[in-house]
Amino acid sequence: MRKRMIGLFLSMTMVASLLVGCGSKTEAPTEAKTETATEATTETEDTQEPVTLTIYAQYADDDTKIPYDYAVEKLKEAYPNVTLELIVQAQDDGMTLNTMAASDNLPDIFQANTDIINSFRETNQIMDVTEVAKSTGFEEKVFDSCKELLYADDGKIYVFPYAGQEYVMWYYNKALFEQYNLEVPTTYEELLNCVKVFNENDILPMSLFGQEGWAAAAMYDTIATRYTQGGIKALDEGSASVKDETYVNATKTMSELVNAGMFSADVTNTNYDQASALFLEGKAAMFLNGQWYIPDATEKLGDDVDWMYYPAQDAASYEAGKAVFSGGGSTSGYAVNPNGEHAQLAAEVAAFISEKYCESKILNGKVFVSQDTGLKAEGELAPMMQKLSDTIPSITSMTKFTWGLTNATFKAGIEDQTRFLLSPQYTPDEFVNEMDAVIGRMNE
Repeated sequence: MRKRMIGLFLSMTMVASLLVGCGSKTEAPTEAKTETATEATTETEDTQEPVTLTIYAQYADDDTKIPYDYAVEKLKEAYPNVTLELIVQAQDDGMTLNTMAASDNLPDIFQANTDIINSFRETNQIMDVTEVAKSTGFEEKVFDSCKELLYADDGKIYVFPYAGQEYVMWYYNKALFEQYNLEVPTTYEELLNCVKVFNENDILPMSLFGQEGWAAAAMYDTIATRYTQGGIKALDEGSASVKDETYVNATKTMSELVNAGMFSADVTNTNYDQASALFLEGKAAMFLNGQWYIPDATEKLGDDVDWMYYPAQDAASYEAGKAVFSGGGSTSGYAVNPNGEHAQLAAEVAAFISEKYCESKILNGKVFVSQDTGLKAEGELAPMMQKLSDTIPSITSMTKFTWGLTNATFKAGIEDQTRFLLSPQYTPDEFVNEMDAVIGRMNE
């Protein structure tokens, strides 16, 4: 007990010190700014007096330090009279930031996610930066597929996001397809033929770690998006019914693939390590996972691995579906304290910093950003990553991973029911009726 009390006292002391010294510098670069992503602010143009802005940001590893340092260096050129004082973001699920807000001691700029946005706008502690996003040109540079990451549910902009979407990918072993003279399937008819041929040759058609509910839901979502681009996202938001013909057809298609033997008999008990090993060892022809799997697949399979667009019910749907992906992200980025002395300038600096974050990530081969920077990676990307990078600008619609769903009841329901649907004994009617009941409960 004594150790716990001492630990609590020290934690409170650290937070108190942070609040008192909210403007104190850390190890990161500082000086910077007088111009936004496009043009200088009136305040900066008129005065050119030194301005110090505090910024609460991640600065812990190369993924966060490199883009921050790059942005600060660019800031020095554009806003030479502005100095940024970095407060390194604590990894405490927003506790420190909430403490700052409670004491009216928020930094000028701070990183915020959806929870922070929803909380702070209730207390008028986060700035509506919609007009700044428009005037600086930030809004128009955001990819169409990332527009939903820009706007809050009230249609306003509260953060300048730099992280982009993440994608559900259908990976396939090119060597196995070539060995059995199979083309990459574009329709379900072609896919069913591939399933038949692979099963006849003791190759698992698709490896899936169905032990995890999100993977089963993602499998269903890739099929649902071929019938309606809303996928599970539209069901979560209540803008569609699982009894709509599109979802009924998607459910029947997944059931047909299950009954044809697309997955292993013990798919619902298969974990990630087991499923990945089957694919990497050439025992499975296809594998479903996120885009984060690209480095692992490339390292193990080299030129023998690629990803495919999800098959569809017909050729026209397949072509249209190339602009629609399963996956998603969340609204987060740099926000602004509306009560700061230089709030307008801080908003333009936040837009600038976020834009430069995107530039740095692209230059360093991190292609999952929110904006079209017009830049290319300085090094050579892995072929699958380059292919995805070239595809991202044409993507118009995204769904959601289950961890990004807004309703906990729906999340639990869609994960459970899609896992059940991986069993040949579970019928499409049972799935539709059970999910309809889930959606009914979530709307109560």
